[in-house]
Amino acid sequence: MQPMAGQDLLHTQPRPMHWLATATAISAVVAAASFVQPPDATATTTPAATGGHPAAAPDPSRVTFPVDCGPNRLDVVKKASGDLDGDGTTETVAVVRCHSGMGSPPSGVYVLAQPGGRRAAPRIVATLLAPAQQRSVQTLTIKDGAISAAVLGYSTRDVPRCCPDVRKSVKWQWKGGKFVQSELPAAVSTRRV
Repeated sequence: MQPMAGQDLLHTQPRPMHWLATATAISAVVAAASFVQPPDATATTTPAATGGHPAAAPDPSRVTFPVDCGPNRLDVVKKASGDLDGDGTTETVAVVRCHSGMGSPPSGVYVLAQPGGRRAAPRIVATLLAPAQQRSVQTLTIKDGAISAAVLGYSTRDVPRCCPDVRKSVKWQWKGGKFVQSELPAAVSTRRV
C-alpha cells in the first residue's frame, strides 16, 4: 500500500511554531496595508477634510424615484443642496413630477444623500411630500439647514386640476432624528394663485 501524498512532509503537520509564524506574517501584512493609502484618503467628507471643498451634492438624475408616470417621463423641476442634518455632508432636496404639457401635475419632494462611494448612486433618505398628496411645489430653498417651499393645492375636489386655489408656505427641519414640518398659518389663502 502506498502512503497518501504529503502525509510524511513536515509542513503538512502544523505545530505551534508554524501557527505563530503564520499569525506574525499576517499581522505584518495588515499593518503595512494600513500605512499604504491613496493620497486623498480621509475618514470624513467634511469641508475641512477635503481641503475646504465640500463633497459634491447628490445628483437627482442618478436616482430612481418612487413615482409612476406611466408613459410620461419624470422631470426633476427643482433642486437645492445643503447640510440638512448637521453632519457635515451635503444633501440634496429634489422636487419631481411627471412630465405634462399642461395643468399642474402633483409634485414629490425627496431628500437625497450620497452613500460612501462617489460612484454609488445617491439614495432617497426621506419623502417630504408624496405625489399622492396632490400638491405642487412653486418654490424651494434651503437656508440654515431648513427647507422652505411654497406649496399649491386645492380647497375642494370641485376645483379644476389646472388651477390650484390654496397656497401654503411650509418648512421642514431636522429635529430629533427626522424631518419635522411646520406651516406658517398666515400664508394660507383660498384665492386663485
